[in-house]
Amino acid sequence: QVQLVESGGGLVQAGGSLRLSCAASGRTFSSYAMGWFRQAPGKEREFVAAKSWDGRRIYYADSVKGRFTISRDNAKNTVYLEMNSLKPEDTAVYYCAAGRATTTSTLGYSYWGQGTQVTVSS
Repeated sequence: QVQLVESGGGLVQAGGSLRLSCAASGRTFSSYAMGWFRQAPGKEREFVAAKSWDGRRIYYADSVKGRFTISRDNAKNTVYLEMNSLKPEDTAVYYCAAGRATTTSTLGYSYWGQGTQVTVSS
């Protein structure tokens, strides 16, 4: 079992930055791929970024490429999402997830956090 708790969301102006954190419980964190997803009101949950357990594979959605950076600290059981040059369309609830495969699909992740709200004002 892996429990995930996100933090770091908030309200920011367009062009600003936020850093999301996802703290994981359990001793097997380092063996899981970690992903970030987001869900805006009335829309399906969509992929944002993912990083393999060893850090060798990193994927980003086209919409965030060059602006967002996913990183992980296995010693701290934490994954981060650094978000820069934020746009109003980035407004959503952001979720972190853990799974055995590094994938862009929600189906590949078994464990999910409760989400943290990110609101970008224009």
